[in-house]
Amino acid sequence: MKRSILIHPDPRLRKVCTPVRDVSDALRKLSQDMFETMYDAPGIGLAAPQVGVMDRLIVLDCVKDEGATPRPIAMLNPEITAFSDQTSVYEEGCLSIPDQFADVTRPAEVEVRWMDLDGVEHKEGFGGLWATCVQHEIDHLDGKLFIDYLSAMKRQLITRRMQKLKRELARG
Repeated sequence: MKRSILIHPDPRLRKVCTPVRDVSDALRKLSQDMFETMYDAPGIGLAAPQVGVMDRLIVLDCVKDEGATPRPIAMLNPEITAFSDQTSVYEEGCLSIPDQFADVTRPAEVEVRWMDLDGVEHKEGFGGLWATCVQHEIDHLDGKLFIDYLSAMKRQLITRRMQKLKRELARG
């Protein structure tokens, strides 16, 4: 089931999420819903707080090439365990901040530890777009948005645009 995506500034997007203790059928269903929502948007990553759930769960799939096999990954309690000194710059956007994009500098490579939906622990290194995406989504779990990496002026401008968008959506 496709879920509604919260739009910034929503206070839930600024909260630190609760670690997942047990893998449940409800959590598996949530991850399915999140994948459906992400692919429909379309996006390459989505964090549980973006759909109003305050659990440490993210989904991502950075395979974008036509005809390439998708690689959907659901991560419970993801944690960056190492990152490179080398950085990369990607133009980031966010499903909770529609139609707004900005260059963000992040570590070029990260190592992430997480639990999957079967309760199995994984550890994997990510580079390129995958590294940027996983960092962006983990930030969501800590109440941080990509606009927090921008200057105060740019951040305020984008926030005002989102407030206007929310007013327009509320009016129908």
